[in-house]
Amino acid sequence: MLATVTQAHGEEENVLDTLQLHGFLSQALVITDDNDFFGPSSSDEGSLKFTEIGANVSLRPHEDVLIAAQVLSRRAGGDGSDANPELDYGLIDYQIQSNQQRNFGVQVGRFKNPFGFYNQTRDVAFTRPSILLPQSIYFDRTRSLGLAGDGISLYHEERLQSGTVRSQVGFGRTRIEEDVDRTLGLDRFPGSLDADTSAIGQVRYEHDGGRIITALSAASANADYDSPGSIPGDGEFHFQPWILSFQYNQAKWSLTAEYALRTLELEGFNSFPDTETTGESWYVQYTRRFLDNWQWLVRYDSLVNDRDDRDGEAFEASGAGPAYSQFAKDVTFGLQWTPHPRLMLSGEYHHVDGTGWLPVQDNPAPDETSRYWNMLLFQLSLRF
Repeated sequence: MLATVTQAHGEEENVLDTLQLHGFLSQALVITDDNDFFGPSSSDEGSLKFTEIGANVSLRPHEDVLIAAQVLSRRAGGDGSDANPELDYGLIDYQIQSNQQRNFGVQVGRFKNPFGFYNQTRDVAFTRPSILLPQSIYFDRTRSLGLAGDGISLYHEERLQSGTVRSQVGFGRTRIEEDVDRTLGLDRFPGSLDADTSAIGQVRYEHDGGRIITALSAASANADYDSPGSIPGDGEFHFQPWILSFQYNQAKWSLTAEYALRTLELEGFNSFPDTETTGESWYVQYTRRFLDNWQWLVRYDSLVNDRDDRDGEAFEASGAGPAYSQFAKDVTFGLQWTPHPRLMLSGEYHHVDGTGWLPVQDNPAPDETSRYWNMLLFQLSLRF
């Protein structure tokens, strides 16, 4: 009995040895000459309403089992109600097979969607090449739609002589929150948009130790609109993006590009006809590392909401809003300084033509926005 108790106590200590706690905090100042982004940024003092605070924990009760979760409090303009702490991810990861050649496993719970290069770590400033990710791909105005899903995810990693192939596919329900309702214009009706069964997947290949990285991501996000009356009536929402990603890395610099096609469908509503539009997004980004702890960046980012109406003229002619609300062309220059592994200071400048990715909550009247606008951001980031 004594031997059994001692062994159990030793196993408990070994499990606690795997316990890891981490956290991060980011605070930004946003200044714009026209339009608002993450709060009243066009006012004299700018906006401090861009704050990210997170804490995560992981534990390995068995060599093949990992339990991990992260709680995130994020304020991005608006009235601050979105700053309430929420479960960012929380999952149980079971490695079915793990050896020198391959890994294969399953995750159950809330998992971050494998979407492009940056989606799974987008909330941690230290993992982003800039304060804002390219908004044509990683939307902040409809952030909840692509962020995470509740369900099951399978992953596989195969190590080859020339590189490594990684794949992941997930099934479940995507997160649909108020930001999606606002962007679709459904927030003015008394109904609710509820997530339906969705799927997402990514295949990624890393060649020569990560010198060349390519990835293909695809998803099918679905939701049902439940209307208490005949206006606008019950309907369905479908979103199918495809993203092709490429990155070339050298010791001192990296070149990154991503291209996406986004199909959005609304059907079955009584108050407006069925619609299907395909948008196009892409960016090219160059980052240069220097003096050990400095990095600068230049990026061109392009967004078109409808490939059949690239300049938005048909959209404006229909009376739906200004033409420039249907596209955005963003030139970005950024600088990062990491004087300590737990501290990072960042700054960046954006010159934007169009308002295609402006948050609706900060700019409720599209006709009062400006087509050409500039933005400065400064951010302090900490981690432990």
